[in-house]
Amino acid sequence: MELIADRLNEIKKQKMYRVLTYLNAPQGPRTIIDGREVLLLASNSYLGLCNDERLKAAAIKAIHEYGVGSGGSRLTTGSYQLHRELELALARFKGTEAALVFNTGYMANLGAVAALADKSWVVFSDELNHASIIDGCKLSGAKIVIYKHCHMGDLYQKLKEFQGYPSLIVTDGVFSMDGDIAPLEDIVQIANQFGALIMVDDAHATGVLGANGGGTVELFGLKDRIDIQMGTLSKALASEGGYIAGRQCLIDYLRNRARSFIFTTALSPATIAVALAALDIVEKEPARRKVLLENTQWLCSRLKEAGLQIHENKTPIIPIIIGEAERALQFSQILLAKGIFIPAIRPPTVPPGTSRLRLTLMATHSYEDLNYALEKIIEAARELEII
Repeated sequence: MELIADRLNEIKKQKMYRVLTYLNAPQGPRTIIDGREVLLLASNSYLGLCNDERLKAAAIKAIHEYGVGSGGSRLTTGSYQLHRELELALARFKGTEAALVFNTGYMANLGAVAALADKSWVVFSDELNHASIIDGCKLSGAKIVIYKHCHMGDLYQKLKEFQGYPSLIVTDGVFSMDGDIAPLEDIVQIANQFGALIMVDDAHATGVLGANGGGTVELFGLKDRIDIQMGTLSKALASEGGYIAGRQCLIDYLRNRARSFIFTTALSPATIAVALAALDIVEKEPARRKVLLENTQWLCSRLKEAGLQIHENKTPIIPIIIGEAERALQFSQILLAKGIFIPAIRPPTVPPGTSRLRLTLMATHSYEDLNYALEKIIEAARELEII
């Protein structure tokens, strides 16, 4: 234990120590932290559905009909008719033959990559891919080749170097810390030249991008060109879980070989019912996406005009780059004192020297919320002499 204590002290010295923040109210534009109302600008509930009455009603109805726990893994006693309905709905939503629900997005990536690739394969992974993709690549035993972030020249050269091997290109659709979008059209073109499969993690794009909220694959019109589509139920869909969508043979294979699917208790019926209800809202209420993206563009422009270093994207993820971890922490603490919750993001989540505040919007934030946030962020930046 002394060794662990020493490691923990080192984490503290490097300003990388993490503590938990406990919310005492639902995730909406405003929530309660330590008994005080704060403006919440850090949630992945992009469409503002975490406290939607229709979703709460769906959960209550499912509990009355099916009880509270699933009681087993999907391959034993844990599969309910609701699971079947959700997987059919996800396949329709993503434009694929079939889909398979996992307990988390992390488990979907981990299970899919590790089941598909083995030591005879080469996996080409964007250097800024999510940790779950990285861990899936490691577990697969495949040769892992990291290509420069969204750098198609680098990807092409590395595919050329390993030509002839079974290959998988895996990328985030929207990168969770920078909010930028992968160049999927270029990736498809390159993959076709080398016969590589493509997997896209659309966790942060599902429900947000595309005419029907189908994500980056829909945005670029590539549903017939992407072999493996991954997404989550826990962000815009305001539930829990993840999924893989693709050809029927892919889903059948994962059902039989993805360890993170096989060896875990299934999601509860209430959780699945919420995801089903949320998916219906996503498809029927496109105005939510429109408002969300318009608000994002407005706030991005104002922050940039104020002199802050941001990545201006077409997604509701707005990183304000600070640099050093300690200054990012100070920025976050000053904002919390002003009634705004945006936690600092530090290494190893982001590369050293790029610590930031990761600001995320919901469709339910008002212009009054955004104006208040803008005013206080500029105040805090000036206090720290960032601008």
